[in-house]
Amino acid sequence: MTLCISLSARPSNNGTRFHNHLYDQLGLNWIYKAFAPTDLAQAIAGVRGLGIRGCAVSMPYKEEVIALVDVMDPSAKAIDSVNTIVNDGGTLTAHNTDYTAIEQLLQRNAVPASYSVLLKGAGGMAKATAAALRDAGFRDVTVIARNEEAGRALVGLYGFAWRADVGSLTADMIINVTPVGMAGGPDAGSLSFPQEAVDAAKVVFDVVALPAETPLIKAARAAGKTVITGAEVATIQALEQFVLYTGIRPTDEQVRAAEDFMRAQ
Repeated sequence: MTLCISLSARPSNNGTRFHNHLYDQLGLNWIYKAFAPTDLAQAIAGVRGLGIRGCAVSMPYKEEVIALVDVMDPSAKAIDSVNTIVNDGGTLTAHNTDYTAIEQLLQRNAVPASYSVLLKGAGGMAKATAAALRDAGFRDVTVIARNEEAGRALVGLYGFAWRADVGSLTADMIINVTPVGMAGGPDAGSLSFPQEAVDAAKVVFDVVALPAETPLIKAARAAGKTVITGAEVATIQALEQFVLYTGIRPTDEQVRAAEDFMRAQ
């Protein structure tokens, strides 16, 4: 049996259900488990030493894990953020499939590159999102980050603006890449943006995957906005991880079945 895992401060069942359902559909003798590590370095040493094939990396470890891998794939190196590790005989290669997910969702929803954007957060997922925005041609982007050092470092990479807080700012698209609204967290019931920013936006994007209907997404739906959810991000990035781990690309029908199973929890 082949083992794949995920590492997160607050593990969810999303990836576990998605990957395991695909393993079952394809008749693979694989299993996927989620963990909350108490020591990241030891956890990654375990991936290497135990021959664990793949390891998903979630908040807050996407940057910290860089020092623990052997090879940075261009997808991760370009943005200094990792969400996937592939173990090839003890050699750990880091990838980033978050970027791919953001890129595809912007295209699917036909979000004009001329839109102004407020991007809240400055961690690893924010880097992937900022890179996808830049590469899609977005130029009017303001990063909202309380940590000035992290915020200025991020905007310095992509030529965007920085603000410490949203204040009275509004934009055509607002994107939350912080844990605000995440189930089990201290801000699970909070809006990541002021209601005024939601009302002024045309597109509301929340990368938080659990729950799929975060307070921000619920507010956006009630206001009649176009919404992009973290559950959609989770499906695309998990699919690309699955391909990296197994070398197999499932059919669209198999992916939909796994997605439905993931969301039915």
